[in-house]
Amino acid sequence: MSTAILTGQPVPGSSIEGDLRSLGFDVRVAADAAEAETLLAGVPGEERVALVDARFVGHVHALRLGLTDPRFPLAAIPGAVTAQPAGRQALTRAMAREHSAGGGTTLVDSLADRIVTALDTDGTEVHRPELGSLVAAVPADPQARNEARQAVADVDDEAVRLKSAVKSRDGFFTTYCISPYSRYIARWCARRGLTPNQVTTASLLTALIAAACAATGARGGFVAAGVLLIASFVLDCTDGQLARYSLQYSTLGAWLDATFDRAKEYAYYAGLALGAARGGDDVWALALGAMVLQTCRHVVDFSFNEANHDATANTSPTAALSDKLDSVGWTVWVRRMIVLPIGERWAMIAVLTAATTPRITFYALLIGCAFAATYTTAGRVLRSLTRRAQRTDRAAGALADLADSGPLAQGVAQALKKPARGLPGFATPALALLGGLAVVLTAALTGFGGPWPIAAALAYALTSGLAVARPLKGPLDWLVPPIFRAAEYGTVLVLAAKADVNGALPAAFGLVAAVAYHHYDTVYRIRGNAGAPPSWLVRSIGGHEGRTLLVTVLAALLTASQFTVALTVLAVAVALVVLVESIRFWVSAGAPAVHDEGEPA
Repeated sequence: MSTAILTGQPVPGSSIEGDLRSLGFDVRVAADAAEAETLLAGVPGEERVALVDARFVGHVHALRLGLTDPRFPLAAIPGAVTAQPAGRQALTRAMAREHSAGGGTTLVDSLADRIVTALDTDGTEVHRPELGSLVAAVPADPQARNEARQAVADVDDEAVRLKSAVKSRDGFFTTYCISPYSRYIARWCARRGLTPNQVTTASLLTALIAAACAATGARGGFVAAGVLLIASFVLDCTDGQLARYSLQYSTLGAWLDATFDRAKEYAYYAGLALGAARGGDDVWALALGAMVLQTCRHVVDFSFNEANHDATANTSPTAALSDKLDSVGWTVWVRRMIVLPIGERWAMIAVLTAATTPRITFYALLIGCAFAATYTTAGRVLRSLTRRAQRTDRAAGALADLADSGPLAQGVAQALKKPARGLPGFATPALALLGGLAVVLTAALTGFGGPWPIAAALAYALTSGLAVARPLKGPLDWLVPPIFRAAEYGTVLVLAAKADVNGALPAAFGLVAAVAYHHYDTVYRIRGNAGAPPSWLVRSIGGHEGRTLLVTVLAALLTASQFTVALTVLAVAVALVVLVESIRFWVSAGAPAVHDEGEPA
C-alpha cells in the first residue's frame, strides 16, 4: 500500500485526506519537518510514499497524475511530491536537508515544494505532469483558498480525465470514428476493475477469431471477419485509453500492446490467404509481400527516429516546411491519412474483406502501403540530406543493434574496420543496397536450386559486414536496417515462390513472421532503453546475413518439397528461441513502460 504524509496544519473542511485515500494512500499527518522525516523513515522502502501539503486545493485527477503514475521514480505537482522505491534515496536526502535547514519548526510554507526545489538543485529528475486546466495549488490565505476552490468547481475533472485518455496525436479514422466512444468503454472497464492487459488480450482474441472467420472462405465468414477486425481495433484503442485513464502503465503491458498489434495484423493476413485458398485462389505470395512491406515500413520509422531523436543541430529546410504545414489544419489530416496508419489501414482491410475478395484486398493493401512507404521514405531521405545533424554514439549503437548482424557480417566488419574508414559517407547504405539487390534479383532471375543465389548470398554477407564496419552516423545510415530487412525477407519470398509447391509460401510466411517478431522485439527493447537482445540470441539464429545464406543453401541442396519442410522447421526453431527469450525478458525486466503515444502506424 502507498503512504501519504500530510504536512502542516490541517485546514477545516479540506477534502485532501479523503482524496488521497480514494487514490489508495494510507494517510498520516505530520505537524512539522521533524515529524515528517520520522514518518518518512518508517515507510517500508519497497512502497511508494508521498508528501502532500495539508493546505492543498485541487482536482483529484491532478493528484492522480502527480502521485500515482508508475513510470516515474520521482514526480511532483504544486504542493505534493512522490517517490517510488527507485527515488526514495534522493527524496530522503532532500528531506533531511530541509529538516536541518528548517530546524524542525512548524511549517510556514510548503515543505513538499521546498523538497522539490532541493531535488532540482541536486540535478535529480522530477517528473511534472501536464495539468492543463486542472487545478493544483497551495493557497496562502483564505481568499486565495476560496478562489482556488472556485477554480476547481469551474472545471469538470472527469471530462478532462476522459479527454486526456485519448492520444494527443492519432490518425483521422481513429480520432473521429473510434475514440469518441472507445474512451467511454475504457471508463466502463476501469470502473469494473479490468486491466489494460486484459483488454489487450481480448483484442488479440477478437482478431484471431476474425482471422479464423476469414479462413472459412465463405462470404458470411468474410463479412464477420471485417466486423470483428473493427471490433478488435476498438479494443486496441481502448487498452491504451484505459492505461491513460487509470494510469495503469506496466512494462509487460507496453510490450503486449506493441507486439500484439503486429501479431493481429499478420495473423489476419494468413487467415485471408487460407480463405482464398479454400476458394481456389492462391494469394500467399501477396500475403507475404504485404507483411514484408509493412514490416519494412516500420523499420524505416524506427531507424529514422532512433538516428535523429537525440542528434544535435538537427534542423533542415524540409523539416521547417513540414512544421509550417502543421499550422494549416487540413494538411495535418491529409498527411496523416496518406501514410495509411493503423486505423485507416485496418478499416480499409475490413471493408474490402467484407465487400470484395482476398486478392483485391491484398492488391489494395500493397498499393496503399507502397505509396505510403515511398512518400515517407522520400521525405525522410530529403530531410536527412538537407540536415547538418551530428548523430550520437547512442544512435549509432541503436542502428547497429537494429541491423541484426550475425557472426558472418560481424567477422567481415572486424576484418575490414580500417579500410571502411576511407569510404565516403554515402557508401554505407549503397553497399547494403547493392548487396541486398544482388541476392534478391539473383534468386528471382535464376532457376530454383541453382548455385548462383548462394554466391549472391555470400556477396551479401560481405557487403553487409562492410556496411556496418564503422559507426552508423552518416546522414542516410538509418536506411541500412530496413535494407537488410527487405533483402532477407525478399529472398525468402522469392525462393519460396520459385519452389512452386504447395506449402512453400505458407512456410515462408511463418519464417518471416518469426524473424520479424525478433526484429520488432529488438525495436521495443531499444525504445525502452533496455538494450538490444543478448548477443547469444543473435548468434544462435544467425543474423540476417546468416539466415539469408542458409535459405539459399537449403534451396540449392534440397528438392522443392524438402525445401518446404526445411523452411517450416527453421520457422519453428527461430520462433521458439526468440519467443522464449523475449517472454523471459519482458516478464522479468525492469525496463520502463514505454507506451506508444504518437506513432500511428
